[in-house]
Amino acid sequence: MQKKRLYINGKWIDSQHHSLLLSPYTREEIAEVPRATVEEVEFAIKAAYETRNKMADMPKHQRAKILEQLACKLEQRSEEAARIIALEASKPIKDARIEVARTIQTYKFSSEEAKRINGETISMDAAPGGEGKIAFTTREPLGVIGAITPFNFPMNLVAHKVGPALASGNTIVLKPASQTPLSAYFLAELLHDTDLPAGAFNVVSGSGAVIGDKLVQDERVKKISFTGSPEVGIGIRNKARLKHVTLELGSNSALIVDGNVDVDKIIDRCVTGAFSFQGQVCISLQRIYVHGNVYDLFVERFIKAAKSLRVGDPLDPNTNVSALIHPNEVSRTLDWIKEAEQRGAVLAAGGTRQGNILMPTVLLEVDPSAKVSCQEVFAPVVLINKVSSIEEAIDCVNDSDYGLQAGIYTENIHHAMLASKKLQVGGVLINDIPTYRVDHMPYGGVKDSGVGREGIKYAIQEMTEQKLIIINSMV
Repeated sequence: MQKKRLYINGKWIDSQHHSLLLSPYTREEIAEVPRATVEEVEFAIKAAYETRNKMADMPKHQRAKILEQLACKLEQRSEEAARIIALEASKPIKDARIEVARTIQTYKFSSEEAKRINGETISMDAAPGGEGKIAFTTREPLGVIGAITPFNFPMNLVAHKVGPALASGNTIVLKPASQTPLSAYFLAELLHDTDLPAGAFNVVSGSGAVIGDKLVQDERVKKISFTGSPEVGIGIRNKARLKHVTLELGSNSALIVDGNVDVDKIIDRCVTGAFSFQGQVCISLQRIYVHGNVYDLFVERFIKAAKSLRVGDPLDPNTNVSALIHPNEVSRTLDWIKEAEQRGAVLAAGGTRQGNILMPTVLLEVDPSAKVSCQEVFAPVVLINKVSSIEEAIDCVNDSDYGLQAGIYTENIHHAMLASKKLQVGGVLINDIPTYRVDHMPYGGVKDSGVGREGIKYAIQEMTEQKLIIINSMV
């Protein structure tokens, strides 16, 4: 069994305390991981703070080279990385391999964007009194970034914070999810062998209350980038005062299926969106609103496909669905399913457990006030409800406290444009599921889905401060 150490100031540091890390699938012990104290977090922040000027002064081409080195090293060890994800998160190995491939792309995008950080010129003489003035803007790194990441994409969502931070000349203190710290320490191993200055990247695992509160409240940390639950995110924003924050807080993403759609062409895609990584994806397809013209056929095809999914060991390349991140999540989700049934929902598939695996579950005729509809289920559960019009479907999608992404399948351009205008979300997918993301696109939501945008270029904008320079050429 591995025993991990904190990574601070370019060195591996023995922690005072450790916790046992258990496999979500077998519940066997797989590692001892550090549980950082406030003093150890202080050490990490101090290291990042003292390195901030060195990173800020580093030429852009050197930052780009470091990120290129990282991408290359990860590519060389990609299978090892995928097995770490499968082991600590119970993500099916074929999905873990996809995550690693995306992570490599994220660092490559970060390397490229490091060279594109620029400002603009301002026409000062557009206003009276601006004659003889030359003005331009630059973007400068904020300094120390505090990154708090979730378990569901333990390498790629970390990359979406680390990559832009280093590309823009910031330093970073990373607090990975308690269940998936091995991916973060693996990243530290890779970065340790690049030209990155000691102190620019630090990893401290352990209690969110201890580490998160220290990062949020310490004045040397200039920005918090957080992905996780709305409750924690709102707490961070309330404590952060004037500190910059980016919050990605999840969703209960929905899809509209119009009455003119060829159902057979979209079923596999919809099932993938609903059940990939056991539904533990921020943009997992949780709600489907299907026009009455194709509702019965869609339900029949969807249930058949859902029942054909293979469940089991995440290291088996044939596995589609494995264990949820913790047994308590299985119990909690079963309670939500039962509550939906009590409110009149029809359980059409699944709704049972095999050990720590929740079988892919399909619910019909779900009351919009049921938890599986109005909250984020974060499990392999999807509801399918019938609607009579696109307008009704849009209203159903918008009847949510969340608004990350939504999708619509339709052959009617007017319906597509109506949905793109009226859906209250950060991203609208036309003729695709909402469970779609590539790593350079702007990504973020509205309402309780958070504030700010990720996607390398857009994250860099949020990790830098704009400065205006005006030259009086008349002197």
